[in-house]
Amino acid sequence: MLLLILRTIICSIKSHHSLALENLALRHQLEVLQRNAKKPQLSNQDRALWVAISRLWPDWRESLAIVQPKTVVAWHRRGWRLYWRWKCRCRGRPVVPVEVRSLIRRMSRENPIWGAPRIQGELLKLGIDISEPTVAKYMIKGPRRPSPTWRTFIRNHFSEIAAVDFFTVSTLTFKTLYVFVVLSLDRRRIIHFNVTDSPTATWTSRQLVQAFPFDTAPRFLIRDRDAIYGAKVVDTLRSIGIEEVITARKSPWQNGYVERVIGSVRRECLDHVIVINRKHLRWILTEYFEYYHEARTHLGLGKDSPVPREVELPGAGPVVAKPMVGGLHHRYYRKAA
Repeated sequence: MLLLILRTIICSIKSHHSLALENLALRHQLEVLQRNAKKPQLSNQDRALWVAISRLWPDWRESLAIVQPKTVVAWHRRGWRLYWRWKCRCRGRPVVPVEVRSLIRRMSRENPIWGAPRIQGELLKLGIDISEPTVAKYMIKGPRRPSPTWRTFIRNHFSEIAAVDFFTVSTLTFKTLYVFVVLSLDRRRIIHFNVTDSPTATWTSRQLVQAFPFDTAPRFLIRDRDAIYGAKVVDTLRSIGIEEVITARKSPWQNGYVERVIGSVRRECLDHVIVINRKHLRWILTEYFEYYHEARTHLGLGKDSPVPREVELPGAGPVVAKPMVGGLHHRYYRKAA
């Protein structure tokens, strides 16, 4: 019995000696490889093995030679992030379909002066319910000037209020033309406009009569203190039953609706064309106001146009574009196949 125990002890000592020599030989080979070989290429399985060893063996750093211990810790953290990304893959916002993203980029490319609210309004009319921040995320970004801001002093009784104003346009031959605009505030409709090179009170009175035929005159009319509105204009307004609301001096924000319309005409149309003469300007404005009434969506109208547009659901057909204002703007609608 004593001999058996002694033999077991000798074999145990011999096996530990052999194991130590084997470890020495392996470590020497690793050192030779580190001196002569490039950075070792490790697979994901290799990384996972060392991460598991680091969690199970406290002294794993003493036997690590091919990479630094901090690298193994970084592998573990990366695996932790991948695990939680996989676990939370079904949460968050819904993915925007590829065709919708392509349509947003197409609209922003074809209409470089449109912003996210305008494109979102067009998408709503095509039956695509998407938020404005999402539209801004997928738009093609480009340099654009911000729209000027303005305040209003009245919001009630829009159906009984109209506003008028003049603005000037320079022609190719440096001649100044005057555009007279009459705006109805209920649906932002341009009731009447005309162009002249020499405005007078008589000419302005005639435009007002043409703008409100057959007892269609509103109750109030907002105007500024321009000298063109003389006694002749005042008498004409009284004769057709309109009460004047005159803004304060140097306060264009008090006639904010028509000022905004004039700003839109300039930014979206006149700033991109060269006017030749009065006839050419009248033709351009006719084309733009057709787009303005029938296609352009407005923030103040709940992303609808002055002439209400029906929402076209995706099942109605593919989206096609109709160029308007000489291709400067487009109207999008669905066409049955």
